[in-house]
Amino acid sequence: MNNRSISKLLSFILRHSPDTIQLTLDAHGWANVSTLLQQCKAHGHHFTMQELERTVAENDKQRFSFNEDKTMIRANQGHSLDISLDLPPAIPPEFLYHGTVARFMSQIRQTGLQKMSRQHVHLTADLSTAEKVGSRRGAPHILTIRSGDMHRDGIIFYLSDNGVWLTDQVPVKYIQ
Repeated sequence: MNNRSISKLLSFILRHSPDTIQLTLDAHGWANVSTLLQQCKAHGHHFTMQELERTVAENDKQRFSFNEDKTMIRANQGHSLDISLDLPPAIPPEFLYHGTVARFMSQIRQTGLQKMSRQHVHLTADLSTAEKVGSRRGAPHILTIRSGDMHRDGIIFYLSDNGVWLTDQVPVKYIQ
């Protein structure tokens, strides 16, 4: 398997559906690496520890993390599963960005940004990242979020291990 296919598989398993390979995540989203490799192989997805390490290290969005001794792995954010990433609240920059496409703009103007099936809304401090995210499904529409105002108004933010800003929702009044 190549890095891209391993990354896609890991995203699906570690963020949404570990049960498809009979894998168990702990309350914080961590999976045992040996068990992950074994269960992937048992379900027709064979890759080595070295390939897994390379995929984690070279993933452009740094979606995954190992623990210190590389016996456990988890997705850094984007879960639809009920897990706790144990991230401390963080003070965001004055402005963050969110990339989307035209077909979602009407709904966003009415309800703001909602986490939908995920645990959090994902935001970035990097405009080019927002453009890249928005362009996955068409021409990107970049929203500027007044995150400093949100924070001062008591809305909590978290910063994932790979630099993605997370919050429960972004009300319309904070979107430019």
